[in-house]
Amino acid sequence: MTLKLMLITNDREVAIAAQDSGVDWVFVDLEIKGKSERQKGRNTVISAHDFNDISNLRAVLTRSKLLVRINPIGEWSKREIDEVINRGADLVMLPFFETAEEVESFVRHVGGRAKTIILLETLEGISNLDEILKVEGINYLHIGLNDIHIAKKSSFMFEPLSNGLIESILQSVRRTDISYGFGGVANLEADLRPSAKSLLAEHFRLGSSMVILSRSFLASSDNKKQSVKASLRKDVEALREWEAELMGWTTEMLEDNKRFVSSEIASVVAEISK
Repeated sequence: MTLKLMLITNDREVAIAAQDSGVDWVFVDLEIKGKSERQKGRNTVISAHDFNDISNLRAVLTRSKLLVRINPIGEWSKREIDEVINRGADLVMLPFFETAEEVESFVRHVGGRAKTIILLETLEGISNLDEILKVEGINYLHIGLNDIHIAKKSSFMFEPLSNGLIESILQSVRRTDISYGFGGVANLEADLRPSAKSLLAEHFRLGSSMVILSRSFLASSDNKKQSVKASLRKDVEALREWEAELMGWTTEMLEDNKRFVSSEIASVVAEISK
């Protein structure tokens, strides 16, 4: 099974290039409430997407699915969800929830009109996960490493991969029929630790079915739209080729990679702590 690849954009040309490159879900991000405050001073992007972007991308996406992240649950949620679905979202994502009641409200508002994704990224949500997973109508769960890392005041976003948190969360999720994924991944040429290749091997070991493509998948084009298509196709093809290699890995190879990723994370944390 190959990973479902998500790319965040509100640009029609980039969306078309993503679709042509084999990106599964093009991702419009409406989340704004509370996000600037909790991610203040961090190297994250607060998207300036709006409802019109959904309509604009719906008009050009024929193979890739259209995913829309809404705001956390509030008095605005029913109106927002109705608008998103009426404009053509195939999948709707709920971020920053804490309770089963919030997730139940989200699923009820969607009402089967689109697939549902819940973005697990709060410590309260993790604590309440067993109750949350009892809510009927959840199609996918994605673990948001960035906000978990902020909430835990940890020094490095990927620490949940080495400290057992991801494994613990997935023990609960695997008892359901909900598909799951976690975090994002850079293109294979990015000089990062842990490397994109080793992180993708962890996705494979853990049974992940989805991942967000990071900004590096567009940065290689130097933001020149005429080169987006070529760079995206090249980077996605490289990722898919690596996935095909991973399918031939043994359990021992995957466990060796797990230990390597943990050592890389420990090394990065030590450097940050100096």
